[in-house]
Amino acid sequence: MKKILLSAFLACFSLTISAQDYEFTTTIDLEATPVISQGNTGTCWSFSASSFLESEIIRLTGKQIDISEMFTVRNTYPKKAWNYVMRQGKAQFSEGGLAHDVMNSVKSHGLVPNSAYSGLKALQERHNHAEMVSVLKAMLDVYIQNPGGKLSSNWKPAIENVLDVYLGKRPESFTYEGKTYTPQSFLEMTKVNPDDYVTLTSFTHQPYYTSFILNIPDNFSNGSFYNVTLDELVAATKNALKTGYTVELDCDVSEATFSAKYAVATIPEENVNSRKDFSAEIRKEKNITAAFRQQEFENYTTTDDHLMHITGMAKDQNGNEYFRVKNSWGSNTERIPNDGHVHMSEAFFKLKTISVMVHKDALPKALRVKLGL
Repeated sequence: MKKILLSAFLACFSLTISAQDYEFTTTIDLEATPVISQGNTGTCWSFSASSFLESEIIRLTGKQIDISEMFTVRNTYPKKAWNYVMRQGKAQFSEGGLAHDVMNSVKSHGLVPNSAYSGLKALQERHNHAEMVSVLKAMLDVYIQNPGGKLSSNWKPAIENVLDVYLGKRPESFTYEGKTYTPQSFLEMTKVNPDDYVTLTSFTHQPYYTSFILNIPDNFSNGSFYNVTLDELVAATKNALKTGYTVELDCDVSEATFSAKYAVATIPEENVNSRKDFSAEIRKEKNITAAFRQQEFENYTTTDDHLMHITGMAKDQNGNEYFRVKNSWGSNTERIPNDGHVHMSEAFFKLKTISVMVHKDALPKALRVKLGL
């Protein structure tokens, strides 16, 4: 009887332990600007990379500046349009993009604060690009059909005019904190050098320690990625955070186990088929290998669908480490009843990360040598 009672007690105790909800303690909390919403747009790439640059500006200058996400968006659409037209419509034209598109814009056009270019019209409080993108694509499709028999260059100023109508004309100069700047002189003031940033990924279909163009739909600008081992990808990200550098993240958040509501992203051993079946309850996670990661990428289970900003790390009550990730879906709403951050487990990061962008000085020295940086 005692053995039966003891077994029953242990079973109940084990059930209680397994039914615990996550409790996180932040271990690294690097400086970042407040969480804001990207609204009804697919411009997470600009919001996340702008947040990343804002943390870099804090690190480099001590200044907290609200960078204009829409200035970058406005600069990038003509390049998307060019790619779409020159490929005769056999390419994607959408709201999506990647972190290096922000860096390309910074290098070519500089930076401006949000106060100088918000991309919002009078009385408009929330970004909504649905109509604008539909108009742009419809125009481009007509030009590609070439009804005049010979494609002229008229489509270029036409696209520029539409962008000006919806987002506003780009400022040639502006005043910030009592001083007049151009976008390039403002960039110089921030001390950001776009050439200092590198993008890392980890896939087995390309040799390690080389750079290659990753074939994903949003890589319209053919950006290059440095390929490293999966363990090195994790180690490089942790090294950056531990040495004071935040990290830009491109990943897949379509999984039912990515929960903005519960502020957690994990890969449980058992399958979770819908978000309504997921909770903040601690579950044992899968062991993620490079082979499994590659398989899930090649069968479209892992896709490039969202970019965010890693600003720190945390631990749960069992001592497991998580990346603290700043999202761009807002905060303290019915959908997101928290501060707009998500605690991402190492398993989720290994499986669902497409790439990370970091300052090259944030990389471990041994990895920099391997990459020739």
